Amino acid sequence: MKEFDRLCNEFEEMDPLTYSVVLSEKAKAVIPTLCEITKNGLDGLTLFAAFIVGAVVSDGELSVEEFELTYPLFRAFFGEEISHEECDYIVGKMRRENKQLTKYVNEMVDAFGQLSEELKNDIVLVCLMICAIDGKISTSEKRWIKKLLK
Repeated sequence: MKEFDRLCNEFEEMDPLTYSVVLSEKAKAVIPTLCEITKNGLDGLTLFAAFIVGAVVSDGELSVEEFELTYPLFRAFFGEEISHEECDYIVGKMRRENKQLTKYVNEMVDAFGQLSEELKNDIVLVCLMICAIDGKISTSEKRWIKKLLK
């Protein structure tokens, strides 16, 4: 767990240029593999987007920085252009109802068990980086991401 906390601190302090390069590199490795192993008609991008959406909003807030970074994922997840305010409303509703996010989380955890250790680490890193974009990974966000580590 100390390693997890160290990574959280590292990402909270990362400069924007390095952040963008690392995030882009990791996402390119993660999404194609998820597309190959997902089941039940869920494509890898939707599954990954749902998990990231869940991580980002697990603290009850969707910061402008989090929204801007994850906008392509939100667009893929919701299927259309969406504003920060609309996304905040939809995500809040999803959190309250919790059913759809729970379905995606269960799929993500199932898929996670089929991955190599390197790819598992990449997924955790991407989730941590997205949550850290506003300079802080909350306790709720950490708990959400740790679901993958169980």
